[in-house]
Amino acid sequence: MIEAAGRLPAVFERARAEGRAALIIYLVAGDPDAATTAAVIDAISPYVDLIELGIPYGDPLADGPTIAAAGQRALTNGMTVDGALELARGAHERGNAPILFFTYVNPIVQYGAARFAAAARAAGALGAIVPDVPLEELDAFAPALRAEGLAIPLLVAPTTPAARATQIAGASDGFVYIVSRLGVTSAGREPDVAWIRAAVDGLRATTARPLAVGFGISTPAHVAAIGAIADGVIIGSAFVDATAGRTGAAAAAAARDYVVPLRAALEPRKT
Repeated sequence: MIEAAGRLPAVFERARAEGRAALIIYLVAGDPDAATTAAVIDAISPYVDLIELGIPYGDPLADGPTIAAAGQRALTNGMTVDGALELARGAHERGNAPILFFTYVNPIVQYGAARFAAAARAAGALGAIVPDVPLEELDAFAPALRAEGLAIPLLVAPTTPAARATQIAGASDGFVYIVSRLGVTSAGREPDVAWIRAAVDGLRATTARPLAVGFGISTPAHVAAIGAIADGVIIGSAFVDATAGRTGAAAAAAARDYVVPLRAALEPRKT
C-alpha cells in the first residue's frame, strides 16, 4: 500500500507551490441531510484544498455547541458511518476536493477498524482525524488505517508540553493539527496570533511535516494572519454557522459565499 502519509502532504505541496497556505473546511456529514451535504461539498470544492468530513457521534468530545448541534441534526435525520462513507465516495467520483474524515474512536471500533479503513480507502478518503485517542492508544485503530494507506493527523493542544508535542508531531501522518486555544471548537473569540506563531515556530524546529491551525478561526482577516504563519488554516464552527438553517441550493450558495473570501485572503498579493 501507499505510505499512510503519502497522499495528504500533496495537498499542502500544491498550495505551497501557489505561494499560499492550504484552506481546510470542516462540515458535518448529513447536516441537515445527505443531499445538502453533497451540494455543499460540490459548491466549495473549487475554492478549498481539503474537506474534513465529520462523522456525527452522540458524545462529541472536542465539539463546541455549533458542531454538536449539527451532529445531532445529522443523527436525527439518519446519518450513519455508512452514509458518511457514501458521501465521501460520491464527492470523490465527482472530482471534488479530497476528503479527510473527522470522527471518534468509538464509531471506528464499533464499525470495525479494518472494515472502516477498507471502506474509507475505497471511498477515496485520505485518512481520519480521531481526537479522543492519546498517542499511546493509537493501536486501537491506526494499524488498520495505515495498512490501507490512510493518514492519521494528530493534534497538539495549547497545554501540550514541548517534548510531548515533538513526540506527537513525529507520530502524525500527513500534517500536524495545532489547536489554537483551550476548550472545544467555536468561533466566539479572536485567535491569539502571537501564541499561534510561537507554537508553529516551535514545531517547525522539530518536524518537517506541514502544520495546520484550527479552532476559533472564522474571518478572512483571521485566515490571512494565520495563513502567513502556518501551512494550513482550518475553519469549522463558523462554516457550519454560515450554512445552518438552510438546505439544498440555498445551503450551497451560502457555503460558497462564505468560502470565497476566505480563499481570496490566502492568495498571494500581486505586485
